[in-house]
Amino acid sequence: MRILVLSDSHGCNDDVEGVIRQIGHIDMLIHCGDVERGEDYIRSLVDCPVHMVAGNSDYDLDLPETAIFPVGDHTVLVTHGHRFFVNRDVDRLRLFGQEQGADIVMFGHTHVPYIEIDEDMTILNPGSLSYPRQEDRKPTFLIMETDEYGQAHFGHGYYKSKFSEYEI
Repeated sequence: MRILVLSDSHGCNDDVEGVIRQIGHIDMLIHCGDVERGEDYIRSLVDCPVHMVAGNSDYDLDLPETAIFPVGDHTVLVTHGHRFFVNRDVDRLRLFGQEQGADIVMFGHTHVPYIEIDEDMTILNPGSLSYPRQEDRKPTFLIMETDEYGQAHFGHGYYKSKFSEYEI
């Protein structure tokens, strides 16, 4: 299974459409919040299940604050992260994930790509396609793939827009 994980697109749906074109076939799309507009448009771009949560900028969208769902043998928790103070650390988010029985937790808000993998839980942030904040300022997304044994594998990709030189 191949899953595209996005966050913090802030209404720049051309970027969302562009990265979908760039990476090709996916089996699921996850958006970790700050969609801002075009939620139905984003859903229309793919022919697969879509999970989206509300971010701190999603005032008028009817999206849940968190989503919990299975992916193969894994339990995935998706939230934007602002209510867990992820700009400081991921400790509160980790605790919430444990309370919810999740072994994969995805969040956004910081606009910085992040992967922490340990024995019991993986915590991920795809970064931002539209307003990246890490040092190199490359627009990022995350790909999650599960293999034939149910193992999950993760990696960040760089979005190559018509305005950038970055690519996977």
